[in-house]
Formats: sequence, structure tokens, C-alpha cells
Amino acid sequence: MTETVGKEIMLEGVDPRELYGAQDVYLEQIKSLHPTLKIVARGQSLKVLGPEADTQRFSKRMEGLAAYYVKYGHVSAEVIEQCFAGGIAQDDAPVDKDVIVYGNNGTIVRARTVNQQRLVKLYDRNDLLFAVGPAGSGKTYTAIALAVRALKERQVRRIILTRPAVEAGEKLGFLPGDMKEKLDPYLQPLYDALNDMIPPAKLQKHLEEGTVQIAPLAYMRGRTLDNAFVILDEAQNTTLSQIKMFLTRMGRNARFIVTGDVTQIDLPRKSDSGLVRTMEILRGVDGIGIVEFDKRDIVRHPLVKHIVEAFDRSVEKDGAGDR
Repeated sequence: MTETVGKEIMLEGVDPRELYGAQDVYLEQIKSLHPTLKIVARGQSLKVLGPEADTQRFSKRMEGLAAYYVKYGHVSAEVIEQCFAGGIAQDDAPVDKDVIVYGNNGTIVRARTVNQQRLVKLYDRNDLLFAVGPAGSGKTYTAIALAVRALKERQVRRIILTRPAVEAGEKLGFLPGDMKEKLDPYLQPLYDALNDMIPPAKLQKHLEEGTVQIAPLAYMRGRTLDNAFVILDEAQNTTLSQIKMFLTRMGRNARFIVTGDVTQIDLPRKSDSGLVRTMEILRGVDGIGIVEFDKRDIVRHPLVKHIVEAFDRSVEKDGAGDR
């Protein structure tokens, strides 16, 4: 007679809602693959009852699935099928070499253009990167994906995202609320990218604990940023002295990426922008990489590329232009 045993599996560091899928679709798949077992899920606890051999095998495979999720932040029906058919080694890598990170709801964030791929490759050899180019070319999104991957793989302990608080033709002083409430909408694009890549509950926890920080550039003054992945976005709106201040915050085991679009300067005097001058000063320094995106990298709506091209033609025709 086969002995029936019970076992409790604790899924540490796992968001059950992500692992079990929307409306428990992945949990139901797991149950259907194990008809000899009674499986009851209660948050991060999974109770299993059935034949001893089947229970032990299920426990090992389930822990492998949880480890895969912790590493890649992603599961799918195919991954579950593979896991319980033959097991997934904890050091399995994504098949697609261009995948940077697995986001929420099965979203795959990959380097989609030549310059996005170049940025990823240069990241492996440089502690400081500049990524400059037109709107919609994926500069910031790719940089944030690299930061999320570094955090998930424990290469860094925190992510810090910052922007200069420069008004893009609008006055922050007329917005309601305190300073944080005034600035949060301006920083929203950074939140949007993070929301694509980190489960909501985990992101909220990271924000509360300071593992992920989003703040105006002025808040960086005086800090030393150790064990951090730091991104300065919209750097075309910084002066030379502000960029120097930011770059000299780099501490031990820190990775910095500076992104910007020199055609969209919101400073009162466009000549005050220090981004181009900084790249000229630092070009050729060992450990610093520069990637210059262009219209071919635009990955938003197809019209965005044509809009950028039309404005560029207008500027060339008129000899001047704001944007």
C-alpha cells in the first residue's frame, strides 16, 4: 500500500499572484499535471498531500520553479510544462540572447534595435554609459531594464532614478500639493517603466524600503552612491556643473547611465545644457561608453519616426527650431 504523506512548501521571496498567474491559471495547470496529489495554496505556503514519491518529486520541482521565478521574474505555461516534465536548473538562462529581463504578465523586455543591443553590450564593459538620441528610441527603457536585471541578479542593492526638475513649458508652482506631489507626475515615465518590469506589490515594497528610489537631481547633492544602479534621465536639461555633481556621486560597485535628447532642451537658454560638452570631455576615457541613438531606433508608434523626421526637416529648412 502506498503511503500518503503531507508536505508544506514555503515559497520564499515569491509573489504568489505572479507565480500562480491571473485567476490562478498557472496553479490550475500545476494541479492538472499532478492528479495524484491534493494541492492547496495559501499565500506563500503550498500544502501537498499524496503518495510519498510523488510528493517529494513535486516539492523539488516546485522549488525549482520558484527559483526560476525569483531569478527571472517571469513564468509561463511553457516554463511550467518544462519544469514539471523534467525540471529546470536554477542556473538556466533565457533562450533569447537579446532578452534583458522578464517583466510582468509574461512581458519580455529585450534589446530590439542595433543601438539598444550596443548599449547592453557596452554595459558589460563599462561602469558609466551615456545613451543619447531622439524620443521613442528606448534609451531610458533599456537602461531601466538593465537596472532591474542587476537588482534581480543581486549585482547591486538598489536602483536610483533621477531627473532634473526643469519645467517643460509649464510651471510646477501652479500644480496642487506639496513638492513630492508636484514632482511625482514629472517623474511618472520612470514609474511607468518600472511597473512594466516589477510586480506591483514588490515594487511598492521596494519603494517603501528604499531599494528603488526616484527623486529629482537636486536630491543627489552630497550623497555617495555605493552598490547602486543609478540612471540620470533627461540629462539634456542639466548644466555642466549639475552633470559633474551627479557623476561624482559614484561610489563603490556603482553603475551609472546618463540618458538624454539634445533636441529637447527645456532650459531657458539651450546653450546652458551640459550634456554634449560632458560627452566631449569624457569621450575616450576607459570605463566610459557612449551610444548615440538615431531615428532608426525609434520603437514607439510608427508615426513617431515620421514626426521626428518632419521636425528635423523643418529645422534644417528654417535654420532654427525649438524642438
